[in-house]
Amino acid sequence: MTDLKDKLKNAKDKVAGETKEAVGKATDNEELEFKGKVQSTKADVSKNIHDKKDDVVDKVNEKIDEHDRKDDAADKARRKIDEKDRK
Repeated sequence: MTDLKDKLKNAKDKVAGETKEAVGKATDNEELEFKGKVQSTKADVSKNIHDKKDDVVDKVNEKIDEHDRKDDAADKARRKIDEKDRK
């Protein structure tokens, strides 16, 4: 649930920042324009960090799955050897 909240907050900040920037440009208010750029950029950075975190989690899960598959294959081979030894 936290990921969804983070994504929604980033989207809200991005839209709010872009709106402030546009209003600042339209009204010739440099401070508001700057605050909008900062807010929008912050949302972009947060999204990129979140995306990279997801990429790392995916890679770790892939490696865990790969390791589990190797363990399963080794267990299967051991069972076959045990069955032959019992005969």
